Amino acid sequence: MPIRILSVFGTRPEAVKMSPVVQALAKTPGFESFVCVTAQHREMLDQVLDLFDITPNVDLDLMRPDQSLAGLSAAIFTNLDPVLESIKPDWVLVQGDTTTVAITSLLSYYHRIRVGHVEAGLRTFDKWQPFPEEINRRVAGITADLHFAPTEWTKRNLLHEGIPEAAIRVTGNPVIDALIVVSKQSEPKVVKGLVDQLGLKHGKRLVLVTAHRRENFGAPLENIFTALKNLAARGDLEIVYPVHLNPNVQEPARRMLQNIPHITLLPPLDYLPMVHLMKRAVIVLTDSGGIQEEAPAFGIPTLVLREVTERPEGVEAGTLKLVGTDTEKIMAEATSLLDDPAAYNAMAKATNPFGDGHAAKRIVQALLDFPSY
Repeated sequence: MPIRILSVFGTRPEAVKMSPVVQALAKTPGFESFVCVTAQHREMLDQVLDLFDITPNVDLDLMRPDQSLAGLSAAIFTNLDPVLESIKPDWVLVQGDTTTVAITSLLSYYHRIRVGHVEAGLRTFDKWQPFPEEINRRVAGITADLHFAPTEWTKRNLLHEGIPEAAIRVTGNPVIDALIVVSKQSEPKVVKGLVDQLGLKHGKRLVLVTAHRRENFGAPLENIFTALKNLAARGDLEIVYPVHLNPNVQEPARRMLQNIPHITLLPPLDYLPMVHLMKRAVIVLTDSGGIQEEAPAFGIPTLVLREVTERPEGVEAGTLKLVGTDTEKIMAEATSLLDDPAAYNAMAKATNPFGDGHAAKRIVQALLDFPSY
């Protein structure tokens, strides 16, 4: 009998990291693979599914305007329950730390279905940062039967929480699998057009920014934007910021950054152009989790716009630097990288600790090797 696997995800980052796993399952004898999407991020999710040629078996389409965390959680509980009843999987796979992950893990536990958690063991040890992701991944950690830890550090976190070593596999992060595949594709027209528009072929340097986390809403985000304005005033940079659709990000971004010379605000980019834009950047400023893993894979120094990170391996390795949301600190660290070749090269040449492009194969093999009931 084939092992029935149901992969459940809802956001673009989840889809990016799960796509190599879903593809590996489809190619491996011994599995019957199903995909269910909650569509927690509708538009951004669909373009990743198209890029990796994945057609969900079930699309719950739960995204609603101004949806609260409680409302989304209730919708996932209600709508995913009959899916589990119908498919009756042997395993449910979840990835990361979204609301979809937490509720799916808990609901699978209620159904006595085994849970595999991809990207397991990330912790800040502060339940409010990031919010609600830190608690979401802890819920997944409690309910999971098999933990796919990306690094030895994340494995140690799980062991410290009492997870048996036999239930943990260090696999690397499948985001690197996805990144390698996508980076080999041709640069899309939207990026080529932007390169020409901004004059990047004529010596100007690109600074790529992403900033959208809930804990940065309000004054922290405004501090970040002030730093961007100050950096833009140098005149030798082009700062490109794809702005998240959340109104808490859109409003201050438009108010503070629109029409500022050398700052370009874009709508959210599809994954393919985002990867190619990242490859062209001289530095990246981000509060995103995935980009902390992706940018260093291209040798790009990355400043993390957060007070804490669940990826301290990158800080220890030297690929990441935690700068928080203080305007002066952001300015100082960015200026150092831009003006001091030694500081720049120290980060650019550091080894990325997050994977080698073979995480999906290791995850699939671990599922095959795991003892049956």
